[in-house]
Amino acid sequence: MSQRLAILGVGLIGGSIGLAARERGLAEVTGFVRNPAKAEECLKVGAVDRIAPTIEEAVADADVVVCCASVSSLAGMAQVALDAAGPDCVVTDVGSTKLELVEAVGSDQRFIGGHPLAGAETAGVSNARADLYEGARWYLTPNESSSGVLYDRLQRLVTDLGARPKAIEAAEHDQAMAVVSHLPHVFANQLAIQGRTGTERLGGLAPSLRDATRVAGANPAIWGEIFSTNHEAVVAAIRKSVAGLEAAAEIIGSADPARIAAWQASAAVERAALSGTETAGEATHHLRVLVPNQPGILAELALALGRAGVNITDMSLDPTPDMSSGAISIWVAGQAESDKAAACIADLGHSVSLDEAS
Repeated sequence: MSQRLAILGVGLIGGSIGLAARERGLAEVTGFVRNPAKAEECLKVGAVDRIAPTIEEAVADADVVVCCASVSSLAGMAQVALDAAGPDCVVTDVGSTKLELVEAVGSDQRFIGGHPLAGAETAGVSNARADLYEGARWYLTPNESSSGVLYDRLQRLVTDLGARPKAIEAAEHDQAMAVVSHLPHVFANQLAIQGRTGTERLGGLAPSLRDATRVAGANPAIWGEIFSTNHEAVVAAIRKSVAGLEAAAEIIGSADPARIAAWQASAAVERAALSGTETAGEATHHLRVLVPNQPGILAELALALGRAGVNITDMSLDPTPDMSSGAISIWVAGQAESDKAAACIADLGHSVSLDEAS
C-alpha cells in the first residue's frame, strides 16, 4: 500500500475515511479509539487494519494522521499526535470550526486543518460508508507555516477519497460557516421557542415551521462546542441578521404591497443564487507553475485561488532533485476557470504555463 494512515477516533467520520482508504487501496489504516470496547467493531466493519492502544502507537511511522474527535478535544489530540509523529508526517482534523484550533497548533508546519462537508443522520462506526466523501467539498486551512510537500500529500489523499479539496483561511472558513451552517441552527432554535404559542393556538405544527425547525436542538453537546469555539463569528452573524430583521420589519410595517413584493422578489433572486451548482463536465485544463522552494508558497497559491473562486480539481507538487525549487501542477475545469487561475497566479508574480485542455 502506498502510505500509512492513522485515524484517531473511529466513528462515522473517521470510520468512513478508513473504509474509503482501504477499499481504494490508498493506505494501511491504524485506528485509535478511547473506548477499547469499540475496537472489535472497527475491525469488523473494515474501517481499520488494526487498532493501536495509544495515540502514540497509532501515529508511529504514519504518513498522515486524521484527528476525529469533538471540537473541544481536537487541539489536545492534535498536539499529542504532533509530539509523537515523525518530521515527515502531516496531521489534520475534521472539525467544523478551524480558527481556534489552528491558532493552538497551526504554527507546526506538519499541521493542516481540515473540514469535510459530509455526514449523515446516523452516528458510530457501524454506520460508516466508503462513499461518504464522494463529491463532497473538503476544506483545508494551510497557513504560512505549512509544509508544501505535506499539503500536497494531504490534498492528494482527500482527492483520492473522492472528495473535492479547497484551501481556505481558517478565519474565513469560520466566518462563512457561521452564516451557512451555524446561523440556521440559531434561527431554528429561536423559531422552535417562539413558535410554540402559535402551534398551541392553531392546534398543530404548520409545514413552514416544521421545515424551518428541523435542526432545532440538535445534539446539544456537539453544538455547544461548535457555538463556543466559533462564538465571535456566530455573534457577528446574529447581529447582522438582527439588522436585517429590523429592515424587514420596517418594510412590512409600511403596509405597502408593492414594496413588500419587491422585498420578497429580491429574496427569491438570492435563493436562486444559493441553489446554483458548480459547472461539471467541462474540459480539464492543466496549469504548471514554477515556484521557489520556500515555506508557505503552496499555501499562498492555494489560498489565493480559493479566494478568487477557482475550483481546483487536482493539484500536485514536483520538487527539483536539489529541492531548491519546484513545479506545481494545477488542474481546473473549464476555460473560464483556467483563465481566472492563470491571471491570479501571474498577479502573485509566478511563472505559469498552460497545457492543452484534456
